[in-house]
Amino acid sequence: MDLTLADLEIGDVATIESFDVEKLPMKLIEMGCLPGNKVNLLQVAPSKDPLYLNISGSFLAIRRETALQIIVRK
Repeated sequence: MDLTLADLEIGDVATIESFDVEKLPMKLIEMGCLPGNKVNLLQVAPSKDPLYLNISGSFLAIRRETALQIIVRK
Protein backbone atom coordinates (compact mmCIF):
# COMPACT_ATOMS: atom_id res chain seq x y z
CA MET A 1 0.00 0.00 0.00
CA ASP A 2 1.25 3.47 -0.88
CA LEU A 3 1.87 6.09 1.79
CA THR A 4 0.01 9.36 1.17
CA LEU A 5 0.23 12.84 2.68
CA ALA A 6 -2.91 12.04 4.66
CA ASP A 7 -1.04 9.16 6.39
CA LEU A 8 1.70 11.38 7.86
CA GLU A 9 1.84 12.31 11.53
CA ILE A 10 2.45 15.87 12.73
CA GLY A 11 6.17 16.62 12.41
CA ASP A 12 6.84 13.98 9.74
CA VAL A 13 8.98 14.94 6.78
CA ALA A 14 8.55 13.06 3.51
CA THR A 15 9.39 13.34 -0.17
CA ILE A 16 6.66 13.62 -2.75
CA GLU A 17 6.83 10.57 -5.03
CA SER A 18 3.89 10.96 -7.42
CA PHE A 19 0.33 12.08 -7.97
CA ASP A 20 -2.30 12.12 -10.68
CA VAL A 21 -1.99 15.52 -12.36
CA GLU A 22 -5.67 15.38 -13.33
CA LYS A 23 -6.77 15.11 -9.67
CA LEU A 24 -4.49 17.75 -8.16
CA PRO A 25 -5.32 21.48 -8.33
CA MET A 26 -2.86 23.38 -10.55
CA LYS A 27 -2.33 25.90 -7.74
CA LEU A 28 -0.66 23.20 -5.61
CA ILE A 29 1.71 22.31 -8.42
CA GLU A 30 2.56 25.98 -8.93
CA MET A 31 3.33 26.32 -5.21
CA GLY A 32 5.91 23.51 -5.27
CA CYS A 33 3.93 20.32 -4.82
CA LEU A 34 6.13 18.39 -7.24
CA PRO A 35 7.79 14.96 -7.18
CA GLY A 36 11.13 15.10 -5.37
CA ASN A 37 10.21 18.03 -3.11
CA LYS A 38 10.16 17.69 0.67
CA VAL A 39 6.93 18.10 2.61
CA ASN A 40 6.53 18.60 6.36
CA LEU A 41 3.17 18.08 8.07
CA LEU A 42 2.88 20.96 10.53
CA GLN A 43 -0.66 20.74 11.84
CA VAL A 44 -3.98 18.96 11.36
CA ALA A 45 -7.38 20.43 12.19
CA PRO A 46 -9.31 18.65 14.96
CA SER A 47 -11.67 17.19 12.36
CA LYS A 48 -8.61 15.87 10.40
CA ASP A 49 -9.36 18.32 7.58
CA PRO A 50 -7.53 20.44 6.42
CA LEU A 51 -3.84 19.60 6.80
CA TYR A 52 -1.30 22.41 7.16
CA LEU A 53 1.97 21.73 5.30
CA ASN A 54 5.32 23.22 4.45
CA ILE A 55 6.27 22.18 0.92
CA SER A 56 9.69 23.51 -0.09
CA GLY A 57 9.15 26.74 1.84
CA SER A 58 5.52 27.28 0.83
CA PHE A 59 2.98 27.00 3.64
CA LEU A 60 -0.26 25.41 2.45
CA ALA A 61 -3.51 24.15 3.87
CA ILE A 62 -4.97 21.34 1.80
CA ARG A 63 -8.04 19.18 2.12
CA ARG A 64 -7.64 15.60 3.28
CA GLU A 65 -9.31 14.49 0.05
CA THR A 66 -6.46 16.11 -1.91
CA ALA A 67 -3.77 14.79 0.48
CA LEU A 68 -4.98 11.24 -0.24
CA GLN A 69 -4.00 11.73 -3.90
CA ILE A 70 -0.32 12.57 -3.18
CA ILE A 71 2.01 9.59 -2.75
CA VAL A 72 5.01 10.23 -0.49
CA ARG A 73 8.09 8.40 0.87
CA LYS A 74 9.42 8.97 4.40
